Amino acid sequence: MPNTTKASGKMTLTFDPVAYGNLLAQMVPKVIETEEEYDRALALAERLTFATHRTLEEQALHKLLVTLIESYESVHYPMDASTPHEILQHLLESSGTRQADLVGIIGSSGVVSEVINGRRSISKAQAKALGEYFKVSPSLFI
Repeated sequence: MPNTTKASGKMTLTFDPVAYGNLLAQMVPKVIETEEEYDRALALAERLTFATHRTLEEQALHKLLVTLIESYESVHYPMDASTPHEILQHLLESSGTRQADLVGIIGSSGVVSEVINGRRSISKAQAKALGEYFKVSPSLFI
């Protein structure tokens, strides 16, 4: 039964340190060092993410797990920032758009080729046109 307090006629949930301690004892959260610990933390975080009516204590545990998972992922699965032309290449590939489809949108076929291959940077006007064409933020291309 969650702790409640009555303030100004309304019932308000309050954080229960004992209930939180019981949750922590079940999980024993610590810095994630192995793939097995990572998988276990992910499974619990996923369960908490999709749980309906999470208690304040479950919300606090979820936040802690996400922090631990993000820390592990930043070391073991670093994500390199993509360059604007790599993002454009990915959008072309994933949408089935051909290089020729961008002629007239961002320039001549020579300009399109240079942009896609990273030999020419994308101007602000081209970024705006690409954003509208692919329905994404122009900032991806700058």
